[in-house]
Amino acid sequence: MHSKGFQKKKEDFFCENCNTHIVGDGYTDHCPKCLYSKHVDVNPGDRMSDCKALMEPIAAEVLRDGFRIHYVCQKCGYKHRVMSSSNDDLDFISVLVQNSF
Repeated sequence: MHSKGFQKKKEDFFCENCNTHIVGDGYTDHCPKCLYSKHVDVNPGDRMSDCKALMEPIAAEVLRDGFRIHYVCQKCGYKHRVMSSSNDDLDFISVLVQNSF
């Protein structure tokens, strides 16, 4: 059975791409240093995905209130988009914006 809607999960973790320790705030879904994420959810916060592979940041788009980061799963190809966080590396986001679409 799959859950529906967002489920807030306050979890600390080590980024599996760059090994940075991240203190979660309940909305944290990617590393603020390298922007990598992990394919753990079917619906945000449910931790129901069986994949568990890294999600590579491949693009970013500029919005009025921030950026939207685009991801692709390195194992299954699943594509996902999330809003950037205030503590994300803006230099890296800028590179993603320049390389986008």
